[in-house]
Amino acid sequence: MTTLCGVVGWPVAHSRSPAMHNAAYAALGMDWNYLALPVEPDLFAETVRALPGSGYRGINVTVPHKVAALALADEASAAAREIGASNSLRFDADGWIVAENTDAGGFIDALGEQPAGRTALVLGAGGAARAIVYALREAGAAEVRVWNRTPERARELAADLGVSVVESPGAADILVNSTTVGLDRALPAADAIEALGLADLDPPPIVVDLLYGEGDSPVCAWARRGGAQVFDGLEMLVGQGARSFEDWTGREAPIDVMRAAARGVSR
Repeated sequence: MTTLCGVVGWPVAHSRSPAMHNAAYAALGMDWNYLALPVEPDLFAETVRALPGSGYRGINVTVPHKVAALALADEASAAAREIGASNSLRFDADGWIVAENTDAGGFIDALGEQPAGRTALVLGAGGAARAIVYALREAGAAEVRVWNRTPERARELAADLGVSVVESPGAADILVNSTTVGLDRALPAADAIEALGLADLDPPPIVVDLLYGEGDSPVCAWARRGGAQVFDGLEMLVGQGARSFEDWTGREAPIDVMRAAARGVSR
């Protein structure tokens, strides 16, 4: 019987996780299959609790379910508890649900260099932002600042994780966009940059945008024009996905295969 895994989100059709994980299973000769599962927020808990009985070993969790994923888990890692969100759930043999957060480690893997001693600005205050703030703090960033279009959410995140909150974006060594601004490519790039409060700023040396798709996101394009070193969301997708793969399967993830599949490169 084929073992199942998947990614749960709303929406989720754009996700490249199925291609990435299924390429890994094929490379290792595993009879596993990874599916995209669109689930509305009101149905999230009910749906996830039914998955183990349908042959699922684990799921990734994306917008807007990461906080809810932690809440329904029977057990959680220390990192997931402190972050307050989970992007990866493992279903044990008895249906026990274990929450992990692989976003934090995946972000540092994608960054490729340590942020120790550097200042960082994180745009957004959702589940992904919480993981990134935690990762930056744990990696020794000199200061981590949070900005969000809804200030109350930024203040809550900052208080929970012991970092700073700012009223408007400003200078930093590392900037991370964890918002969904720019996901809708119909939105003019200039409007996206304005919405994020970046229009009057020069890009910092390192810019990370968790969004990915065809071509540069507005933030990536803005950063490249300013000469920044740019990382898009696919590298973090690969990093967190590899960590989830290893948690579910107990096998070493074929990262090069996963990266090529996520980027749509034939091997």
